[in-house]
Amino acid sequence: MDQLIGGGKPGAGKPGAPAGDLVKDTNTASFRADVLDASMQVPVIVDFWAPWCGPCKQLGQIIEKAVKDARGAVKLVKINVDENQQLAAQLRIQSIPTVFGFAGGRPVDGFAGALPESQVKQFVDRLLAAAGGAAQESPIADALNQAKALFEAGDAKRAAGLYGQVLATEPENVAAIAGLARAQVVNGELDKARETLARVPDAGKADAEVAAATAALDLAEKSKGAGNLSELEAKLAADPNDHQARFDRALALYGMGRREEAIDELLAIFKKNREWNDQAARKQLVQFFEAQGPKDPLTLSGRRKLSSILFS
Repeated sequence: MDQLIGGGKPGAGKPGAPAGDLVKDTNTASFRADVLDASMQVPVIVDFWAPWCGPCKQLGQIIEKAVKDARGAVKLVKINVDENQQLAAQLRIQSIPTVFGFAGGRPVDGFAGALPESQVKQFVDRLLAAAGGAAQESPIADALNQAKALFEAGDAKRAAGLYGQVLATEPENVAAIAGLARAQVVNGELDKARETLARVPDAGKADAEVAAATAALDLAEKSKGAGNLSELEAKLAADPNDHQARFDRALALYGMGRREEAIDELLAIFKKNREWNDQAARKQLVQFFEAQGPKDPLTLSGRRKLSSILFS
Protein backbone atom coordinates (compact mmCIF):
# COMPACT_ATOMS: atom_id res chain seq x y z
CA MET A 1 0.00 0.00 0.00
CA ASP A 2 2.86 2.40 0.76
CA GLN A 3 4.05 1.88 -2.79
CA LEU A 4 0.55 2.48 -4.10
CA ILE A 5 0.19 5.74 -2.20
CA GLY A 6 3.67 6.85 -3.15
CA GLY A 7 3.28 6.70 -6.91
CA GLY A 8 1.13 5.67 -9.83
CA LYS A 9 1.70 3.38 -12.75
CA PRO A 10 4.49 4.61 -14.99
CA GLY A 11 3.29 5.64 -18.41
CA ALA A 12 -0.41 5.27 -17.52
CA GLY A 13 -2.97 7.80 -18.65
CA LYS A 14 -2.49 10.99 -20.61
CA PRO A 15 -0.36 13.98 -19.54
CA GLY A 16 -2.47 16.95 -18.49
CA ALA A 17 -2.30 20.11 -16.42
CA PRO A 18 0.30 20.38 -13.67
CA ALA A 19 -1.01 19.65 -10.17
CA GLY A 20 -0.96 23.30 -9.08
CA ASP A 21 -3.12 24.37 -12.03
CA LEU A 22 -5.95 21.88 -11.67
CA VAL A 23 -8.41 24.06 -9.73
CA LYS A 24 -8.91 27.81 -10.09
CA ASP A 25 -11.51 30.57 -9.72
CA THR A 26 -12.43 32.67 -12.71
CA ASN A 27 -14.81 35.45 -13.74
CA THR A 28 -16.69 36.79 -16.74
CA ALA A 29 -13.64 38.56 -18.18
CA SER A 30 -11.43 35.47 -18.00
CA PHE A 31 -14.05 32.90 -18.98
CA ARG A 32 -12.89 32.56 -22.59
CA ALA A 33 -9.25 32.02 -21.66
CA ASP A 34 -9.82 29.83 -18.59
CA VAL A 35 -12.61 27.69 -20.03
CA LEU A 36 -13.11 27.88 -23.79
CA ASP A 37 -9.46 28.20 -24.80
CA ALA A 38 -8.19 25.91 -22.03
CA SER A 39 -10.65 23.16 -22.99
CA MET A 40 -8.98 22.93 -26.40
CA GLN A 41 -6.06 21.30 -24.55
CA VAL A 42 -7.60 19.65 -21.46
CA PRO A 43 -11.30 19.08 -20.61
CA VAL A 44 -12.57 21.71 -18.16
CA ILE A 45 -15.28 21.29 -15.53
CA VAL A 46 -17.07 24.55 -14.68
CA ASP A 47 -18.71 24.69 -11.26
CA PHE A 48 -21.26 27.50 -10.76
CA TRP A 49 -21.67 28.12 -7.05
CA ALA A 50 -22.30 30.78 -4.37
CA PRO A 51 -20.93 31.20 -0.83
CA TRP A 52 -24.41 30.92 0.74
CA CYS A 53 -25.19 27.59 -0.99
CA GLY A 54 -24.57 24.62 1.32
CA PRO A 55 -24.95 21.89 -1.35
CA CYS A 56 -22.51 23.86 -3.52
CA LYS A 57 -19.79 23.54 -0.89
CA GLN A 58 -20.33 19.80 -0.47
CA LEU A 59 -20.36 19.20 -4.22
CA GLY A 60 -17.33 21.42 -4.72
CA GLN A 61 -15.24 19.25 -2.39
CA ILE A 62 -16.31 16.09 -4.23
CA ILE A 63 -15.51 17.58 -7.65
CA GLU A 64 -12.10 18.82 -6.48
CA LYS A 65 -11.25 15.34 -5.25
CA ALA A 66 -12.36 13.77 -8.54
CA VAL A 67 -10.29 16.27 -10.52
CA LYS A 68 -7.20 15.61 -8.42
CA ASP A 69 -7.74 11.85 -8.73
CA ALA A 70 -7.74 12.30 -12.53
CA ARG A 71 -4.11 13.45 -12.16
CA GLY A 72 -4.07 16.26 -14.72
CA ALA A 73 -6.43 14.77 -17.31
CA VAL A 74 -9.13 17.33 -16.44
CA LYS A 75 -9.27 20.80 -14.83
CA LEU A 76 -11.81 22.57 -12.62
CA VAL A 77 -12.86 26.21 -12.91
CA LYS A 78 -15.14 27.68 -10.22
CA ILE A 79 -17.45 30.64 -10.88
CA ASN A 80 -19.22 32.56 -8.13
CA VAL A 81 -22.64 33.41 -9.63
CA ASP A 82 -23.17 36.31 -7.21
CA GLU A 83 -20.09 38.04 -8.62
CA ASN A 84 -20.71 37.01 -12.25
CA GLN A 85 -24.46 37.36 -12.73
CA GLN A 86 -24.24 38.40 -16.39
CA LEU A 87 -22.25 35.30 -17.31
CA ALA A 88 -24.65 33.09 -15.34
CA ALA A 89 -27.57 34.63 -17.22
CA GLN A 90 -25.86 34.13 -20.60
CA LEU A 91 -25.34 30.44 -19.80
CA ARG A 92 -28.93 30.15 -18.51
CA ILE A 93 -27.95 29.05 -15.01
CA GLN A 94 -31.32 28.66 -13.28
CA SER A 95 -30.22 26.99 -10.05
CA ILE A 96 -27.05 26.12 -8.21
CA PRO A 97 -25.00 24.08 -8.00
CA THR A 98 -24.83 23.70 -11.78
CA VAL A 99 -21.86 22.02 -13.45
CA PHE A 100 -20.80 22.01 -17.11
CA GLY A 101 -18.10 19.96 -18.80
CA PHE A 102 -16.27 21.66 -21.67
CA ALA A 103 -14.11 19.96 -24.29
CA GLY A 104 -12.84 21.37 -27.58
CA GLY A 105 -14.15 24.82 -26.72
CA ARG A 106 -17.78 23.81 -26.21
CA PRO A 107 -20.01 22.28 -23.49
CA VAL A 108 -20.42 18.52 -23.93
CA ASP A 109 -22.07 17.46 -20.65
CA GLY A 110 -23.49 18.87 -17.43
CA PHE A 111 -25.81 18.44 -14.47
CA ALA A 112 -27.64 20.49 -11.84
CA GLY A 113 -27.87 19.75 -8.12
CA ALA A 114 -25.58 17.93 -5.72
CA LEU A 115 -24.48 14.41 -6.67
CA PRO A 116 -22.69 11.70 -4.63
CA GLU A 117 -19.03 10.93 -5.29
CA SER A 118 -19.75 7.88 -7.46
CA GLN A 119 -21.92 9.88 -9.89
CA VAL A 120 -19.43 12.76 -10.03
CA LYS A 121 -16.73 10.26 -11.01
CA GLN A 122 -19.02 8.93 -13.76
CA PHE A 123 -19.47 12.51 -15.00
CA VAL A 124 -15.69 13.01 -15.13
CA ASP A 125 -15.30 9.71 -16.98
CA ARG A 126 -17.93 10.75 -19.54
CA LEU A 127 -16.23 14.09 -20.05
CA LEU A 128 -12.87 12.41 -20.59
CA ALA A 129 -14.43 9.96 -23.03
CA ALA A 130 -16.04 12.81 -24.96
CA ALA A 131 -12.63 14.51 -25.16
CA GLY A 132 -10.94 11.30 -26.28
CA GLY A 133 -8.79 10.98 -23.17
CA ALA A 134 -8.60 8.93 -20.01
CA ALA A 135 -7.61 9.68 -16.45
CA GLN A 136 -4.48 8.15 -15.04
CA GLU A 137 -5.61 5.85 -12.25
CA SER A 138 -4.48 7.21 -8.91
CA PRO A 139 -2.73 5.03 -6.31
CA ILE A 140 -5.82 5.36 -4.11
CA ALA A 141 -8.11 4.19 -6.91
CA ASP A 142 -5.79 1.27 -7.60
CA ALA A 143 -5.82 0.31 -3.92
CA LEU A 144 -9.62 0.50 -3.80
CA ASN A 145 -9.86 -1.77 -6.84
CA GLN A 146 -7.54 -4.28 -5.19
CA ALA A 147 -9.53 -4.19 -1.95
CA LYS A 148 -12.80 -4.72 -3.82
CA ALA A 149 -11.33 -7.67 -5.70
CA LEU A 150 -10.14 -9.23 -2.45
CA PHE A 151 -13.56 -8.78 -0.85
CA GLU A 152 -15.37 -10.31 -3.83
CA ALA A 153 -12.92 -13.22 -3.75
CA GLY A 154 -13.91 -13.92 -0.15
CA ASP A 155 -10.82 -12.48 1.56
CA ALA A 156 -12.61 -9.94 3.77
CA LYS A 157 -9.72 -9.67 6.25
CA ARG A 158 -7.14 -8.55 3.70
CA ALA A 159 -9.74 -6.30 2.06
CA ALA A 160 -10.40 -4.63 5.42
CA GLY A 161 -6.69 -4.04 5.91
CA LEU A 162 -6.34 -2.39 2.52
CA TYR A 163 -9.45 -0.25 2.98
CA GLY A 164 -8.07 0.84 6.36
CA GLN A 165 -4.80 1.92 4.78
CA VAL A 166 -6.68 4.00 2.19
CA LEU A 167 -8.56 5.70 5.02
CA ALA A 168 -5.28 6.49 6.77
CA THR A 169 -4.46 8.61 3.71
CA GLU A 170 -7.99 9.85 2.89
CA PRO A 171 -10.14 9.67 6.06
CA GLU A 172 -13.33 10.74 4.24
CA ASN A 173 -13.03 8.46 1.21
CA VAL A 174 -16.61 7.21 0.92
CA ALA A 175 -15.78 4.11 -1.11
CA ALA A 176 -13.17 3.04 1.45
CA ILE A 177 -15.52 3.68 4.38
CA ALA A 178 -18.29 1.62 2.78
CA GLY A 179 -15.88 -1.13 1.75
CA LEU A 180 -14.33 -1.37 5.20
CA ALA A 181 -17.78 -1.57 6.81
CA ARG A 182 -18.83 -4.37 4.45
CA ALA A 183 -15.64 -6.30 5.24
CA GLN A 184 -16.15 -5.80 8.97
CA VAL A 185 -19.69 -7.15 8.70
CA VAL A 186 -18.43 -10.29 6.96
CA ASN A 187 -15.72 -10.63 9.62
CA GLY A 188 -18.40 -10.47 12.34
CA GLU A 189 -17.18 -7.10 13.66
CA LEU A 190 -20.60 -5.48 13.73
CA ASP A 191 -19.82 -2.82 16.35
CA LYS A 192 -16.75 -1.74 14.39
CA ALA A 193 -18.82 -1.62 11.19
CA ARG A 194 -21.34 0.68 12.87
CA GLU A 195 -18.48 2.96 14.01
CA THR A 196 -17.00 2.95 10.52
CA LEU A 197 -20.29 3.98 8.90
CA ALA A 198 -20.59 6.85 11.37
CA ARG A 199 -17.53 8.34 9.62
CA VAL A 200 -19.38 8.91 6.34
CA PRO A 201 -19.33 12.64 5.52
CA ASP A 202 -22.65 14.38 4.81
CA ALA A 203 -21.90 14.55 1.09
CA GLY A 204 -21.58 10.76 0.94
CA LYS A 205 -24.66 9.68 2.89
CA ALA A 206 -26.68 9.13 -0.30
CA ASP A 207 -23.95 7.04 -1.95
CA ALA A 208 -25.13 3.63 -3.18
CA GLU A 209 -22.14 1.82 -1.64
CA VAL A 210 -22.89 3.37 1.76
CA ALA A 211 -26.53 2.28 1.47
CA ALA A 212 -25.42 -1.26 0.63
CA ALA A 213 -23.02 -1.37 3.58
CA THR A 214 -25.72 -0.07 5.93
CA ALA A 215 -28.18 -2.67 4.66
CA ALA A 216 -25.59 -5.44 5.09
CA LEU A 217 -24.97 -4.37 8.69
CA ASP A 218 -28.69 -4.19 9.49
CA LEU A 219 -29.18 -7.65 8.02
CA ALA A 220 -26.31 -9.10 10.03
CA GLU A 221 -27.81 -7.69 13.23
CA LYS A 222 -31.26 -9.03 12.35
CA SER A 223 -29.82 -12.45 11.54
CA LYS A 224 -28.24 -12.71 14.98
CA GLY A 225 -31.67 -12.39 16.57
CA ALA A 226 -33.52 -14.62 14.11
CA GLY A 227 -33.46 -17.68 16.35
CA ASN A 228 -32.19 -21.25 16.15
CA LEU A 229 -32.49 -22.69 12.65
CA SER A 230 -33.46 -26.18 13.86
CA GLU A 231 -36.24 -24.79 16.05
CA LEU A 232 -37.55 -22.66 13.18
CA GLU A 233 -37.57 -25.67 10.86
CA ALA A 234 -39.47 -27.68 13.47
CA LYS A 235 -42.11 -24.94 13.65
CA LEU A 236 -42.47 -24.98 9.87
CA ALA A 237 -42.78 -28.79 9.84
CA ALA A 238 -45.65 -28.46 12.29
CA ASP A 239 -47.26 -25.54 10.42
CA PRO A 240 -46.07 -24.70 6.89
CA ASN A 241 -48.19 -21.51 7.04
CA ASP A 242 -46.28 -20.11 10.02
CA HIS A 243 -45.07 -17.02 8.13
CA GLN A 244 -43.15 -15.60 11.09
CA ALA A 245 -41.12 -18.80 11.44
CA ARG A 246 -40.42 -18.79 7.69
CA PHE A 247 -39.47 -15.11 7.83
CA ASP A 248 -37.08 -15.72 10.74
CA ARG A 249 -35.65 -18.74 8.93
CA ALA A 250 -34.93 -16.54 5.90
CA LEU A 251 -32.97 -14.13 8.09
CA ALA A 252 -31.07 -16.98 9.74
CA LEU A 253 -30.21 -18.50 6.36
CA TYR A 254 -29.03 -15.15 5.02
CA GLY A 255 -26.76 -14.72 8.03
CA MET A 256 -25.25 -18.14 7.28
CA GLY A 257 -24.50 -17.14 3.70
CA ARG A 258 -27.30 -19.26 2.22
CA ARG A 259 -28.67 -16.27 0.35
CA GLU A 260 -30.59 -18.01 -2.41
CA GLU A 261 -32.54 -20.13 0.08
CA ALA A 262 -33.27 -17.04 2.16
CA ILE A 263 -34.65 -15.20 -0.87
CA ASP A 264 -36.79 -18.18 -1.84
CA GLU A 265 -38.30 -18.35 1.66
CA LEU A 266 -39.36 -14.69 1.50
CA LEU A 267 -40.74 -15.15 -2.02
CA ALA A 268 -42.79 -18.08 -0.71
CA ILE A 269 -44.31 -15.89 2.01
CA PHE A 270 -45.08 -13.10 -0.44
CA LYS A 271 -46.67 -15.51 -2.91
CA LYS A 272 -49.02 -16.90 -0.24
CA ASN A 273 -49.86 -13.62 1.48
CA ARG A 274 -48.56 -10.35 0.05
CA GLU A 275 -49.96 -8.24 2.86
CA TRP A 276 -48.66 -10.34 5.75
CA ASN A 277 -47.21 -8.12 8.48
CA ASP A 278 -47.46 -4.97 6.31
CA GLN A 279 -45.67 -6.61 3.35
CA ALA A 280 -42.72 -7.57 5.55
CA ALA A 281 -41.52 -10.23 3.10
CA ARG A 282 -41.32 -7.80 0.17
CA LYS A 283 -39.61 -5.13 2.28
CA GLN A 284 -37.06 -7.64 3.54
CA LEU A 285 -36.36 -8.78 -0.02
CA VAL A 286 -35.68 -5.18 -1.00
CA GLN A 287 -33.15 -4.93 1.82
CA PHE A 288 -31.50 -8.15 0.65
CA PHE A 289 -31.20 -6.73 -2.86
CA GLU A 290 -29.82 -3.44 -1.56
CA ALA A 291 -27.18 -5.21 0.53
CA GLN A 292 -26.14 -7.43 -2.40
CA GLY A 293 -26.03 -4.64 -4.97
CA PRO A 294 -28.05 -4.22 -8.19
CA LYS A 295 -25.71 -6.32 -10.36
CA ASP A 296 -25.49 -9.36 -8.09
CA PRO A 297 -26.88 -12.46 -9.91
CA LEU A 298 -29.13 -13.30 -6.96
CA THR A 299 -30.49 -9.75 -6.93
CA LEU A 300 -31.30 -9.96 -10.63
CA SER A 301 -32.97 -13.37 -10.38
CA GLY A 302 -34.76 -12.42 -7.15
CA ARG A 303 -36.17 -9.26 -8.69
CA ARG A 304 -37.41 -11.23 -11.69
CA LYS A 305 -39.15 -13.75 -9.44
CA LEU A 306 -40.68 -10.98 -7.34
CA SER A 307 -41.95 -9.20 -10.46
CA SER A 308 -43.51 -12.41 -11.79
CA ILE A 309 -45.44 -12.77 -8.51
CA LEU A 310 -46.50 -9.12 -8.52
CA PHE A 311 -47.86 -9.26 -12.04
CA SER A 312 -49.26 -12.78 -12.04
